[in-house]
Amino acid sequence: MSWSGIAEAMLDVQLITTAAAVTFWCLTVAGIAVLVARRSRRWGVVGIPGAIAVTLVLLGLAALLIEKVWRPFPDPLPLAVYWWAATGVLAVVLLIGRWPFRLRDRPRVPVAVGLVVAASAVVAAAAGHINLVFDAYPTVRSALGMSEFRTVPLADAQVRTATTVTGTPLSAQWTPPAEMPSSGAVVRTPIPAATSGFPAREARIYLPPAYFTDPRPELPVLVLLAGQPGSPDDWLVGGRLTQTMDAFAAQHDGLAPVVVVADGTGGQFANPLCMDSRLGNAASYLTVDVPTWVKQNLQIDEDPRAWAIGGLSYGGTCALQLATVRPDVYPTFLDISGQAEPTLGDRTRTVQEAFGGDDAAFARNNPADLLAHKRYPDSAGAFVVGLDDREYRAGVEQLTAAARAAGMDVHLTELPGGHTFSLWSAALEKEMPWLSRRLGLIS
Repeated sequence: MSWSGIAEAMLDVQLITTAAAVTFWCLTVAGIAVLVARRSRRWGVVGIPGAIAVTLVLLGLAALLIEKVWRPFPDPLPLAVYWWAATGVLAVVLLIGRWPFRLRDRPRVPVAVGLVVAASAVVAAAAGHINLVFDAYPTVRSALGMSEFRTVPLADAQVRTATTVTGTPLSAQWTPPAEMPSSGAVVRTPIPAATSGFPAREARIYLPPAYFTDPRPELPVLVLLAGQPGSPDDWLVGGRLTQTMDAFAAQHDGLAPVVVVADGTGGQFANPLCMDSRLGNAASYLTVDVPTWVKQNLQIDEDPRAWAIGGLSYGGTCALQLATVRPDVYPTFLDISGQAEPTLGDRTRTVQEAFGGDDAAFARNNPADLLAHKRYPDSAGAFVVGLDDREYRAGVEQLTAAARAAGMDVHLTELPGGHTFSLWSAALEKEMPWLSRRLGLIS
């Protein structure tokens, strides 16, 4: 898709998002109005202020637990998340608070049902607004966990053909057979951590239509990483991976990279910093275990020049880390909305928890430090960030300049939007032509 096409698609998404936001606002206002409406002076003087006070206390305790004690995220949650979470909690508190004021009244089932419906509508609208902050679930089906793509067992992917098609660019040597499927498929499988011992969750592997042919083209590989918190499923749901790759394959005779969405964290809220440290051997898992398993189980191009690593947010940070620590494994990278450096919140805490206070050990894994002291003439990468991404944009711009100064062939793309899945999915779509040329897939 052209740049104008991507811009139009993002505009369509923005219009849909705006319509959804207006709908959620209307539901919220209507629901709260129903919950607070009552012809009782005591309810207005005591009940409503009391509900607001309880909500503020609960929200304050939750924020303290999340931001200061638990700290599952490297950055503070957006204020919009807290605002809409508070709205949902307020609806529930108002619903519960209504009953003590109704003890003297005769119970009326229609009123009770109406109050429950109103509170449920507010909670649903609040959840919808929070989803809009990140665009994690683009459809109702995805929010319900219903797959929107074809799946096949690993055994089907492990079958090797007697003959293969090779060459650079691969598209010049390839003629799609008539029996080639019209879409790719996804395999769900664990990738054992034989060397690293890293507690990785199941990977998701996208295989393009051309993979299911005989002879089979030896396709390049993109190892893709999700954010933190997150899971490999995020790229298939909010990241719209299968739609993007199928669309690209449809324009290139079924050809597209094999995409291995590996687990780079080991848990929904875990943050091993994509390093080998006290927090786990995430780097060894992604640079040793994953490539070894892929080469043993899938029929792909094993040349490192045909391999890339990419990711969003934490995954983008991780991609640049591995491209600077192990350029022999991943000489090509895609950093989408990555951080300025790996972090658990601040440099002091990060160095202490990961390396026991050893600053030099951290520097050996920090892209900014490596780019300042090493040269990478054989590496190339794409940086992408949202124009409205206040937390990450400056860091991405600085790292782009540092990578270029270190001899890398890099470019920076800034797209409309913030730190959301709609931007990340658009970023992958935008960079697919460059990435495929770099990996020798197309000319």
